[in-house]
Amino acid sequence: MTRLSGGLVDRSKPLNFTFNGKSFKGFEGDTLASALLANGVQLMGRSFKYHRPRGVFAAGSEEPNAMVELRTGARQEPNTRATVTELFDGLTARSQNHLGPLERDLLAVNDLLSPFFAAGFYYKTFMWPKAFWEKLYEPAIRKAAGLGSLSMLPDPDDYDKGFLHCDLLVVGGGAAGLSAALTAGRAGAEVVLADEDFALGGRLLMESDLLDEAEATAWIAAVKAELESLPNVRIMTRTTVFGVYDHGIFGAVERVSDHLPTPGDNVRQTLWRITAKRTVLAAGATERHIPFADNDRPGVMLAGAMRAYANRWAASPVKQDSDAIAIFTNGDDGHRTAMDLMAKGAKVLGVIDARADAKAFGDYELFAGATVTGTKGRLGLSAIEISRGGQSQWHSVGALGVAGGWNPNVHLSSHHRGRPVWDERLLAFVPSPDGPKGLIPAGAAAGKGGTAEALQDGMAAAIRALAELEITAAEIPLPKAENASAEQAAFWHVPGTKRVTRKRAWVDFQNDVTVKDIALAHKENMKPVEHLKRWTTLGMATDQGKTSNISALAVMAELTGKSIPETGTTIFRPPYTGVSLSVLGGGDTGPLFRPRRLTPTHYWAEAQGAEFVEVGQWMRAQYFPQKDETTWRETVDREVLAVRSGVGLCDVTTLGKVDVQGADAGEFLNRIYANMMGTLKVGKVRYGLMLREDGHAYDDGTCARLGEDHYVVTTTTANAGLVYRQMEFARQCLWPELDVQLISTTDAWAQIAVAGPKSRELLSRIVDGFDMSNEAFPFMGCAELTICGGLRARLFRISFSGELAYEIAVPARFGQALMERLMEKGADLGVTPYGTEALGVLRIEKGHAAGAELNGQTTAQMLGLGKMVSAKKDSIGAVMSRREGLAADTRRLVGFKSVEPQTQAMAGSHLFTEGAAQTMDTDQGWLTSSCYSPHLESYIALGFLENGDTRLGEVLVAANPLEGQAVRVEVVSAHFVDPEGGRLRD
Repeated sequence: MTRLSGGLVDRSKPLNFTFNGKSFKGFEGDTLASALLANGVQLMGRSFKYHRPRGVFAAGSEEPNAMVELRTGARQEPNTRATVTELFDGLTARSQNHLGPLERDLLAVNDLLSPFFAAGFYYKTFMWPKAFWEKLYEPAIRKAAGLGSLSMLPDPDDYDKGFLHCDLLVVGGGAAGLSAALTAGRAGAEVVLADEDFALGGRLLMESDLLDEAEATAWIAAVKAELESLPNVRIMTRTTVFGVYDHGIFGAVERVSDHLPTPGDNVRQTLWRITAKRTVLAAGATERHIPFADNDRPGVMLAGAMRAYANRWAASPVKQDSDAIAIFTNGDDGHRTAMDLMAKGAKVLGVIDARADAKAFGDYELFAGATVTGTKGRLGLSAIEISRGGQSQWHSVGALGVAGGWNPNVHLSSHHRGRPVWDERLLAFVPSPDGPKGLIPAGAAAGKGGTAEALQDGMAAAIRALAELEITAAEIPLPKAENASAEQAAFWHVPGTKRVTRKRAWVDFQNDVTVKDIALAHKENMKPVEHLKRWTTLGMATDQGKTSNISALAVMAELTGKSIPETGTTIFRPPYTGVSLSVLGGGDTGPLFRPRRLTPTHYWAEAQGAEFVEVGQWMRAQYFPQKDETTWRETVDREVLAVRSGVGLCDVTTLGKVDVQGADAGEFLNRIYANMMGTLKVGKVRYGLMLREDGHAYDDGTCARLGEDHYVVTTTTANAGLVYRQMEFARQCLWPELDVQLISTTDAWAQIAVAGPKSRELLSRIVDGFDMSNEAFPFMGCAELTICGGLRARLFRISFSGELAYEIAVPARFGQALMERLMEKGADLGVTPYGTEALGVLRIEKGHAAGAELNGQTTAQMLGLGKMVSAKKDSIGAVMSRREGLAADTRRLVGFKSVEPQTQAMAGSHLFTEGAAQTMDTDQGWLTSSCYSPHLESYIALGFLENGDTRLGEVLVAANPLEGQAVRVEVVSAHFVDPEGGRLRD
């Protein structure tokens, strides 16, 4: 092992793990990357396009190279960064994106073909011959695409979702984050401190800086202990805040059990929705590299990462202790790495500093005014070429650290499409002051990366944030610290790799983007950064270009003669790092993927042998088969005829129900509905139609007035939630001046339709002293009453079937009892339960529009309801419904009857004149709903037909070209049963 002295790993707790089938040992506190480095493993993966050998490059979530698959079986997890994978005993890891062994990847042949895979090649090739795309190109590309692999087994683990509210969210647990959290915590504010690492401290854990002349870990431990003791502070380690959304909402993923072999009784990950009044962004900074020829070999890494592995994990980047390490830098920070490595006993060749006036920080060789211009080594670095003053010399090294400066992590501050601002002193972009409201960058994320200034800035940010909330926070004593020297030069890449040469300087390591590719994009006029990104795939890999974007912008700026800020940046979008689909679903898999809602009579229907169907989220009884019935049609026909001749019961609880109350309730409903509702009398029900803002029909239902200021609105099952949401939007945002209140009561009331000629007789047996006569309770009446000896109920005389019918509502907990009582009281009447299939047949026979007719394409005129759009008042969509494009539509809802009664014309079939060519130009309309009518002993349908109301008796062809079907149908009235409406009024 190439372990160095010191470090924060617990050497008393060794851990065994495997990588590509080979066994290794690490310690508690290691990451997979640090443990592999400590075992002399540099080669950890292959690049995406050219399959070049790649080793670990960074030490955090910005890692572009060391992507691995973890675990086996159903828990196999691809595309995991070795740099953030906590080591645990028994961990199994494998490299990915290679064919054959990692050391001898057969797909490395792509590198030999690199001249054919230049920037934008996918836009220019695979065009000819055309037939090759489907048979050759696409299969080959799909086979090579992707990085890791899936087990294709169901995920056995549980996931959760949670909600948090706080005064102050602190993103990042480094120097700035800890001082901000401590300041706010002591002030009594509700604080959430989130950090993606498993240990608090951030960059303090990776540096040799002292706090109060002692190791930083002592101060970190003291702050952590105090924060844990405060009831108003919540510490969330292993938690990545991945996105900033509207209204102070942040998305975060907590990796609850990823560091364990199995979650046990815990969930694996939790998706948090954090609502914060104010936020301190203390997310730190990411180091950038300096592109030079052949800079992608395993063993070449960021100098800051090299320093982190040495200080925190006591891991050397070389394969053998005898191998030398070199540092290539454009500023002072690279010298810090050399000093820390030497303090740990590592062999340092020297520091290659691009600045001619550079000074050494210690006893090591300094190559001032020099650059690295080449490397050697097939599967790992073995030598580098140092050039200075026109002369070059090769030196044997086992690792090279590259320090090109630090970029503040501006991502979260830019998720509202804000553009970061260029800081010429830092040579980096910093967060814009126009970022998300209430978000205050601090520390390195704000360009203040020195330890002392980060501590001070975190405290100041917390005080400022709380002051905006009128919470007084006092300054806290901060530990004595220093700011390391951060002088640097604007040296972005080593010249000589833009032109067509064999040398390639890699900018984006995961997607194999080189300086030469950027030069080619410039030559092909892909100069805007968004074009550059897509033409070269720069920054489009899983690391989102965290280590490469600024370098690429610098190269493009140099080519165009513009400055970096003039060149600009791409848009930053969430998530900040990858988020698993499992946690986004919050564990909603299998039956929980779409939770089922059960009607109050569900278990009763189940006991009757009902077959169920999903209707939205509801499970509804589809039909109730009896023992002697062999087909569903037989059952449905029986149920339909029972309703037409006797009495039937159907649970219609799923229809949306909204209670509307207030002095302005009538006026509010006038504006919501296309027809007049304010004139509705108490004790009456009116059919209502709602329009969308664009004038199309939106939803239909009933509106019952139970009192002067009390209405009950019903909606279709499918649109219950949407209509309620729209009504609330209108109440709160469009007309807040109206005195009206809404509440959804869909789940509060069980509602049962009692339909058929004997429905009045049945209901008379359960109502308490209520006159059910036609004179006392006519069609479209409503009333609040009691039934069964005192149970409060609501009764509506409305019909969806065309028969004498009622709907009776009781509190939901009494729904099943009501169904059972009705079945008991109606036994001698032949009472029959019926499901959604019979309900559909009954409504088609009567010509009632439903979801198939209210599909978002139809208008009130098309439905035959044009006169319902009142011209005496304004309402949502009324004006737009009168525009020429809608008002001039001649399609009308009519009925269709199969010329051959036993032949069904399928819903969706298009209508054509007999003998006409079946084209879009000759299309006359389409069928929306179709069923068999036992009443007519024929298949019937509803549909929209050009001038349909004037073409009754005409025979058309209903064509279903997908199934090669053509059925002759006769145009008839949409009201197949009782067109005069006498039955429902008797």
